[in-house]
Amino acid sequence: MTSRKTTAATATAAGAHERRGAAGSATAAATADTVGMAILAACAAWVLITTGVRGGRPDGILLAVLAVAAGYAGGRITGALLPVAAPCAGALGGVALAAAAPHVTPGPVSSSPLGPVGATAALLALAAGAACCAAWAAHGVLRTWLRLLAAGVVVAAALLGSTAGVIASAGIVLCSLATALMRRRGLVLTGFALTTAVVAGLAWTVAGGALPEGLATSLEGQLGPFRVRMWQDAEGLAAAHPALGVGPGRFGETSPAVTEGLLADAKPHSALLQQAAEQGLVGVALLAAAFCWMLFALWRSPRSTQVVLTAGAALTALAVVATVGNALSVTSVSVGAGLLAGIATARPLEDGRDQVRPGRSRPPAAGRG
Repeated sequence: MTSRKTTAATATAAGAHERRGAAGSATAAATADTVGMAILAACAAWVLITTGVRGGRPDGILLAVLAVAAGYAGGRITGALLPVAAPCAGALGGVALAAAAPHVTPGPVSSSPLGPVGATAALLALAAGAACCAAWAAHGVLRTWLRLLAAGVVVAAALLGSTAGVIASAGIVLCSLATALMRRRGLVLTGFALTTAVVAGLAWTVAGGALPEGLATSLEGQLGPFRVRMWQDAEGLAAAHPALGVGPGRFGETSPAVTEGLLADAKPHSALLQQAAEQGLVGVALLAAAFCWMLFALWRSPRSTQVVLTAGAALTALAVVATVGNALSVTSVSVGAGLLAGIATARPLEDGRDQVRPGRSRPPAAGRG
């Protein structure tokens, strides 16, 4: 009799501990959501402020902000209802968009001197990340099939002729496999943030001509002289108008390379430098804050460390591609980024049902620190 009472008391205590953990996780998720919505609202507000002062066309950036918010909300809902099917469908959709959409694949428009690096590689990176997240959320034979799907994304990138897509998607698949050995998600997510910061700083120094001549020549050969010329124009505009920029969508009107007719493309092919040129340093800070919010939301996510770090790797690859390409100029990429972040931060409904059942204990999620 005493043994039964002890067992019941232990089960009750374990259930209470799980409910407190679930409540704490829900509070953390709500905090991350609040911070994210505040940052996105600030991004939209700053676009309107700079438009009012400098003029310009804010519709493109406002659409991107709305796309991220809608994708994130959709990911939270579908990730809770369908933790395996939702990212699987997202992966298939990303590959289909990369293959079928004429404005993201190599063609008459994207084969300009600036090259096709951008939306194609970004969509393939997000597709690979979604497939790997689905694999970690699945079990048994289904996990093996979904890993084959992730490998298929790499093959699709090769067939589409996207070198950047092959490198990004293959790197994400390898990172996803390596997450099986990782337990402290905070350190890895910090590494992702530092990687993005290093790439952004390198792009800025290339634009500013601050690199040694040999290294600058080597990087210019990899990036192409036309891209570097656009970056230099963007850096010059940012230096001349550091507070408010020249106004959203006005880079093509103010860039010497574009106005002189040297290039027909009205974008600098770098989200960082375009933000700096058109919205000033405050715009750059808001762009960085939006990326850091996604990493923070992943850190506080109730999902497994493997899902979280896989999504983090995919979003980091997207950030790198967007720093040296025109990825964020395509709405489907913004939606995909929000969707993947939402799926990776959603709590599956079956997890919630398990936590309220008395007498069943689950080990706490490892590696949040």
